[in-house]
Amino acid sequence: MYGQQPIIVLSQNTKRESGRKVQLENITAGKTIADVIRTCLGPQAMLKMLMDPMGGIVMTNDGNAILREITVQHPAAKSMIEIARTQDEEVGDGTTSVIVLAGEMLAVAEQFLTQNIHPTVIIREYRQALEDAIKLLQDKISVPIDLNDRDKLKEVIRSCVGTKYIGRWADLAVDIALDAVNTVTINDNGRIEVDIKNYAKVEKIPGGTVEESKVLNGVMVNKDVTHPKMRRYIDNPRIILLDCPLEYKKGESQTNIEIVGEQDFTKLLQLEEEHVQRQCEEIIALKPDVVMTEKGVSDLAQHYLVKAGITAVRRLRKTDNNRIARACGATIVNRTEELKEADVGTQAGRFEIKKIGDEYFTFITECKNPKACTILLRGASKDILNEIERNLQDALHVAKNLVLNPRLVAGGGSVEMAVSAALSANAPHSTPYRAVAQALEIIPRTLAQNCGANTIRTLTALRARHAAGAGAAGIDGETGEIVDMAAKAIWEPLAVKLQVYKTAVETAILLLRIDDIVSGSKKKNAEPTAPAEAAMMQE
Repeated sequence: MYGQQPIIVLSQNTKRESGRKVQLENITAGKTIADVIRTCLGPQAMLKMLMDPMGGIVMTNDGNAILREITVQHPAAKSMIEIARTQDEEVGDGTTSVIVLAGEMLAVAEQFLTQNIHPTVIIREYRQALEDAIKLLQDKISVPIDLNDRDKLKEVIRSCVGTKYIGRWADLAVDIALDAVNTVTINDNGRIEVDIKNYAKVEKIPGGTVEESKVLNGVMVNKDVTHPKMRRYIDNPRIILLDCPLEYKKGESQTNIEIVGEQDFTKLLQLEEEHVQRQCEEIIALKPDVVMTEKGVSDLAQHYLVKAGITAVRRLRKTDNNRIARACGATIVNRTEELKEADVGTQAGRFEIKKIGDEYFTFITECKNPKACTILLRGASKDILNEIERNLQDALHVAKNLVLNPRLVAGGGSVEMAVSAALSANAPHSTPYRAVAQALEIIPRTLAQNCGANTIRTLTALRARHAAGAGAAGIDGETGEIVDMAAKAIWEPLAVKLQVYKTAVETAILLLRIDDIVSGSKKKNAEPTAPAEAAMMQE
């Protein structure tokens, strides 16, 4: 195991398998994957230490991060891993829940397959149960939230990060997530856009303490000025952003120049100098303080810019340039000839270059109305910073989901028990529809297991509370006791729950519909048993 990826080997024969055997094998594969990360659910979640082939170590309880590192051989197990990625990309949270729930949805289908009930019958009832569960969540169980009530928003995000490593700095993480999402939210005539991936960049700098982490009201990039005489601190800078090189343009294709005498070479150099000089004059005409470009800046251009008192920063990433443009109100220009006054960014309050550790960082801060920001993370080591970043991404996504869909459901497994009780009430005894209701109980059961409570006694008491009408009763993930989640202020966004249910049930349906696995590879020296099977294997 040392120095290798953790491998879960689930048998996959190289010849054709079909029917009941394949379905049962797929169920086993799904259950195995769910068992791997079941202990990662809830506030008392255990961490997994994963080693990659290069010898690097990842310590995390993030379901998606764990499954990314695991290597599996069974095709059904691969599709289970894929749903954690889907969940992460779609809503950013609930990756562990969706795997645990999908595994249980498959497990409860096993009894019906052994009773020779056709998979399409099971699938039909699963679909009906999913539709009813979604309707229940949207109409009866979920409650609206006021986006102007910052304290309520903080409660929801705190209950999300409470189960993570960053939980001990929950207040700091919540403030960072809310501030970052509020900064990048654009409301365009009722059409809300929240692009945290491109405009809320996380920069990790080892050193310092986690408490020093903050959201900058502007942008930070890991760059220094190109010339030592350029200014490193400017108040209210005028910023020009370019997407072109400030150096002589090379020929587009193979360019041959025949030089006969010395004067030809001098003429060539003169042309280059004139081109760069013209570019610099066009920039200087607008009297900027800072010029930032995604390409290079030649020595000659630096000379002209230093003489004009202009600071230059070169070779920015495209994404950083876009963030700076949104933060300071500048427009990225492709050619210096096209520069005009409206393209100059004037909304930044300060341009500053600081040395942190061994590296120089450019800060463009105190922006008037930035629509982009940088989240500066500090911490003891790279491993800790990586885990904090993963947890913070979940918090950012939760804040984003609340802005886009401001409805909540109670956490701690209470919503699963409420949906389960409602589905059981209108389901005949022992059908796949009722089995979906039973499968939902895996979330509160796992929470109880992970904090060391007596699972059977706790679940029985929880069912009784829900039967008596206590719809918000759930399991306290710290102690294993049954508490009112609304009173304890543990909430989850409705968007996350809907995605968990849809993804888990759809995956279970997908795997139940498979009745044939045909492998494209042949074992050496293996003789096919029938001509038809041989033809199929060769295809």
